[in-house]
Amino acid sequence: MKEASLRKTHPTKWLTVTGMLMAVNIIMSSSIMSIPVPGGHLYLNDTIIDTAAILLDPLGAFVVGGIGAFLGDALFYPAPMFVSLVTHGLQAIVVSLCTGKQEKKFSGALTGVVLGALINVVGYSIGRALVYSTPEYAMLKLPFQIFQAVSGAAIALLLCYKTGLLTFWKKFTR
Repeated sequence: MKEASLRKTHPTKWLTVTGMLMAVNIIMSSSIMSIPVPGGHLYLNDTIIDTAAILLDPLGAFVVGGIGAFLGDALFYPAPMFVSLVTHGLQAIVVSLCTGKQEKKFSGALTGVVLGALINVVGYSIGRALVYSTPEYAMLKLPFQIFQAVSGAAIALLLCYKTGLLTFWKKFTR
């Protein structure tokens, strides 16, 4: 069953899972769930965003990724909240579209998370340079942003394709 039809045929399931994943994204956006690095923190929410984007349709992925990251930043560190909305929202939509077009095959998800990681790194680098008015700050955070995006993508792929989460999801959405 396609996720778009899940939203139409089982809106309660879709809304519940989307809301739960958005809440986890907000929690992972907090300083409590981050790793301190020079110039800031390394956040763990990319794993949740990519996992949600692999499982959900583009609208659900945007809600979890874009709106969830926006709310997390608004609560814990508001300066980059609009950067997070655009960057993580676009990242989630692209991952979801690539995965959905390939009917949840690994190759589609891999393409999606690679493109999503690029969107994430470029979006946050530009966003940091604009928000903090200094390209040097963006360059300081670049290695950590690359690590965060790549590790989030890798963990999401492992969760979905190696632990059986995708198989469970297909059964759950019937």
